[in-house]
Amino acid sequence: MELPAYDLKTLFDQLGLPSEGNAIDDFIEAHPLAPETKLIDADFWSPQQAQLLKEWLRADGEEAVMVDELNVRLHRGK
Repeated sequence: MELPAYDLKTLFDQLGLPSEGNAIDDFIEAHPLAPETKLIDADFWSPQQAQLLKEWLRADGEEAVMVDELNVRLHRGK
C-alpha cells in the first residue's frame, strides 16, 4: 500500500487555502513572519488552521516536514 504524499499543496488544501498555480507563493509573500513569531502563533491563521498545524507538527512524519518547510518559507518571505 502506498503512503500518501505530503507537499505544500496538500497542506494548503487541508488548511482550506488556495493551492493552485502561484497561490502558495503569493500567500507566503503576503504573510512574512518576524523571526520571533512562531508559525502556529501567526495572527492570520484561524483557530482551526492553527490546531491542524500543531497536530501535523506533533505527528512528526511527512506532515511535520511540510509544516517545517512552510515555517522556513514564511520566515524568509519567499
